[in-house]
Amino acid sequence: MSSIRFSRNMYPYDALYARQSLDKRDSLSIESQLDFCKYETHGNAFETYIDRGFSGKNTSRPAFEDMMKDIRTGKIKRVIVYKLDRISRSILDFSNMMEVFQKYHVEFVSATEKFDTSTPIGRAMLNICIVFAQLERETIQKRVADAYYTKSRRGYYMGGRIPYGFQLEKKIADSGYASCFIPFPEEVEQIQWIYKLYAAPDMTLGAILRKLSAKGMIQKRGATWCTARLSEIIRNPVYVKADVDVYNFFLSQGAYIVNPVQDFIGMNGLFLYKRQSDENCDVVIAPHKGVIDSELWLKCRRKLMNNRQAARTNKGKRTWLTGKMKCKKCGYAYIVTTANTKAGRYFQCSGSRYAVKCKGAGQTIYAEILEEGVLCEMKKKLGEFQFLSERQMQDTPSLPMYQMQIAKIDKEINSLMGKVGDANHILMQYINRKMEELDNEKQKMNEAVMGVTGSYKNKNTEKITNHLQLWEKLCPEDKQQIADILIKVIHIGEGEIEIEWNI
Repeated sequence: MSSIRFSRNMYPYDALYARQSLDKRDSLSIESQLDFCKYETHGNAFETYIDRGFSGKNTSRPAFEDMMKDIRTGKIKRVIVYKLDRISRSILDFSNMMEVFQKYHVEFVSATEKFDTSTPIGRAMLNICIVFAQLERETIQKRVADAYYTKSRRGYYMGGRIPYGFQLEKKIADSGYASCFIPFPEEVEQIQWIYKLYAAPDMTLGAILRKLSAKGMIQKRGATWCTARLSEIIRNPVYVKADVDVYNFFLSQGAYIVNPVQDFIGMNGLFLYKRQSDENCDVVIAPHKGVIDSELWLKCRRKLMNNRQAARTNKGKRTWLTGKMKCKKCGYAYIVTTANTKAGRYFQCSGSRYAVKCKGAGQTIYAEILEEGVLCEMKKKLGEFQFLSERQMQDTPSLPMYQMQIAKIDKEINSLMGKVGDANHILMQYINRKMEELDNEKQKMNEAVMGVTGSYKNKNTEKITNHLQLWEKLCPEDKQQIADILIKVIHIGEGEIEIEWNI
């Protein structure tokens, strides 16, 4: 908004400055401010400088800048405002402005506060008032921020772009209206399809992008799909059916979880709210229903975190052990090399390509021999598990129940630890006794979890055992998936191979 001037073309003249950030019923209008200012001119020539829709938190205002330019050219002898906070709410900005006024011998007049800047007392009172003007501005900002934070902690939608897969629906909440998400079926179907694709070990964001293009889904609400948008969707917890596993995931990431663990029942999605004073996020249970199962969401989220997008489309074609082999000496991966000799395919440490010049590179491991040996170990490992009967599985307590109890114990332990600094001798005795009880209870819960987890693993490994029996008939991709389930990493040293299992 440029300045609006009523000029008598007489220099120097009085400058009447007025500002209004918002046109509200309880705020004084620009016209009313100017009426007060005109009275102070006592018939002298004047021009008006008006900023509509600008805050007083800084001086980046068109009309204000025009006025300061005219002051420097000697056109203005006096600046008149309705009230001090109309021209500035910042101590630093006001101080800089007054330096310019003094340099060019410009008087400052507040029509309602009657300051005399020609005296030390008047200048001191002026500075005191500007301090309170800044305090008022910061208090308003804090009040708005607190209101936003309070509503966000209660799971309200607080504005911003609506995530793909949802649309807004207004509902009555407390004393007013609140908006929440409801699924948009066609988009939700695409979201679920994207998650299922990315969960595959050899799938990349680029490959998903190509599949979207092949299916004719080249746009996302008018914008072209790209890997950044896909990554954003996979990271967003708004889609997950939040359960105890999701609770523990965010707890491990350092997030502050507003809701207790009992609220994570595997139904609702989540909101993330970032506080200005903290790098971490607040996690809040949202009122809308999640659309992605927690197991699938966590699998995709962790895959993204581990930066596994670099998996090649030919992964598993040369060997189903690709990505599993690590050198114990240098930590670099063992890769498959193909030679036109009797050796055929063989593994070799990739450390020789880098500055480390790993000596392990000279150790040749024939791929067929190693694959056969690892397959043998996989069969042995699965043989260690004894399958439970259906009755035993039915009698086994649920894993989420134990996990929920452990989370509650951890929270209670952390609460006790926070009281140690202010505790006296008697309170410390109580804390130590309580901590010991909680630790024993947690140990029992962990043992129970191990038992339940073993039961579930036994149930899941039965399917894998059936696949191993038909190993030669499996395609390379299926072999790779089974290896990913069973094996975490294979460490290769001089004359020895160690397998680190996932089960």
